[in-house]
Amino acid sequence: MTEEASSNSQTGQQAVWQAESTHPLLMKPLRDSLSTVYDPEIRLTILELGLVRNVVIEENHAFITMILTTPFCPYGPVLLEAARQKAEEALGMPVEVELGSEYWNPSFMANGVGDNWGLF
Repeated sequence: MTEEASSNSQTGQQAVWQAESTHPLLMKPLRDSLSTVYDPEIRLTILELGLVRNVVIEENHAFITMILTTPFCPYGPVLLEAARQKAEEALGMPVEVELGSEYWNPSFMANGVGDNWGLF
């Protein structure tokens, strides 16, 4: 994936995926599919947590940049692989999932999701 594509995620807020502007018709099936991938410790989806920072579709291949809630998340490999599989099912094309370098922040969560955590 290009440097430009990976820098498209925005720090401190919910991410805007590049594919939303280039392939808008694929976004609903992709979001629906990724919304079934849960973090087993937190019991929220990877979308609710804001872990999917960017999606880029080039020709017939998709690239997803994800982050984890902690650098040493024990479920990290499982979450990345589950996201890849669900994205491939939804998009009908090969998908690569890359672990991004940005640190997770509670402000990445979907609006209202962290309200009952007592953190805000």
